[in-house]
Amino acid sequence: MLMQVRPGSTPAQRYAKAVEVSKRIRWDLERDVIRGRSFDYAQKFLPDALSFADRLDFLSADERRFLSQVEGRSYVNIFGLAERFIGAKILEQSREHWLGDQVALEALVRFTDEELKHQAMFRRLEKMMDADMPAGYRFLPDPDAVARDVLSKSTWSVLALTAMIELFTQAHYRASIDPDPALSPLFKDVFLYHWREESQHAILDELEWQNEDARIDDAARDAAVDDLIALAGAVDGILQTQSAADAGYFVANRGRASTADEAHAIAATFLAAYRHQYIVTGVTEPRFAELLTSMTTEDQRARIGAALGPILA
Repeated sequence: MLMQVRPGSTPAQRYAKAVEVSKRIRWDLERDVIRGRSFDYAQKFLPDALSFADRLDFLSADERRFLSQVEGRSYVNIFGLAERFIGAKILEQSREHWLGDQVALEALVRFTDEELKHQAMFRRLEKMMDADMPAGYRFLPDPDAVARDVLSKSTWSVLALTAMIELFTQAHYRASIDPDPALSPLFKDVFLYHWREESQHAILDELEWQNEDARIDDAARDAAVDDLIALAGAVDGILQTQSAADAGYFVANRGRASTADEAHAIAATFLAAYRHQYIVTGVTEPRFAELLTSMTTEDQRARIGAALGPILA
């Protein structure tokens, strides 16, 4: 069903395959995904492997389920935020193919169109959750402001971040979301359909990142590594801010008072889960590590590792 990359495929063949798959798996938000359904709040949104709800043994089963729903809501919003800058960057990248390979151009135009559709899906889901969940939830980052900051960095670094995001999207779905039968069926289907399109986006990210790497010199690449480190720090800043807000929202709506120690443990768990979801699973994803290694020196990777060390710990 999804895009399979054959060993030895040329870039032109991979762009063409992305177009073919995009046409074949095209889906509609209302007809195929939502289908008149609502979220089932008697079930989890995120699996324990992503939410870390099972780490808080003082929570009841209902409280752990609610924690997964709070995190699931931000999971939806953070992906919507990321796709704001991803769509813009891929549209910009399409310029490289305007007067060249028109199949590659079509692949990137379709990619951008699908990212716009995903943004619309995540906005729709947020409205649905806002109507059903307790008042007081706040998603603090401004997607346009974040996108402007990300897009101010070098193309190499933005494509590296994009590749990482779309690779860990795959890993989350395959390893954690798909196998868990206890998730809300609608929430699970959202990320099934999202995964179907992101599977070819990850291939296109790889091609565009490699293209950019071939265009720049060693000095530009070294500066781009610093940009990638800065982007990772900015992502972590967003996660720290949103995890604190979400922990406060959870404590306020838990249904019973929390001790100071419990509130501290809840906040620490939200942050650990968000860092795991958006940074750790990305930098440790085998294909991302392989690509990064192929484009960087040992010294550059050491700089990245030193910057990420506190987060990975």
